[in-house]
Amino acid sequence: MKRYPQTGVSIAVFDGSGRVALVKRGKGHYRGLWSLPGGAQEWGETIEEAARRELEEETGLAAANLNHTGFIDPMLRGEDGSIDAHYLLAVFACTGFSETLCAGDDAADVNWVSRAEIAGLQTTPQLVEVIEKAARIIQATF
Repeated sequence: MKRYPQTGVSIAVFDGSGRVALVKRGKGHYRGLWSLPGGAQEWGETIEEAARRELEEETGLAAANLNHTGFIDPMLRGEDGSIDAHYLLAVFACTGFSETLCAGDDAADVNWVSRAEIAGLQTTPQLVEVIEKAARIIQATF
């Protein structure tokens, strides 16, 4: 049986004071790890629509502007080296948003986090690199 990567989104939301919104995953392969808000693209949904929906579901934030900043394709491997999960994620970034940050949907927790604070968290792979690239592209402070 052929398998294909699952498409999804990650969104870096910057608050203008050098912090980014992170969620603590409440389920799935990355459960318990801090990551950017995001999730799976649904059938019939554009990748930008998925980003807006996932951001609102996980954080309560509504993006005023979204900028596509690239793709990442994380693979999770089992102890024997086999691939347990493979994703193709479109990464978006924004600085404009409405509403108040609050954990929702499958997020166990959510918080505004500075670059220095990330070092003390258990995070998904490549999180800092993804955030830094997004910040450079949209010229956000981080």
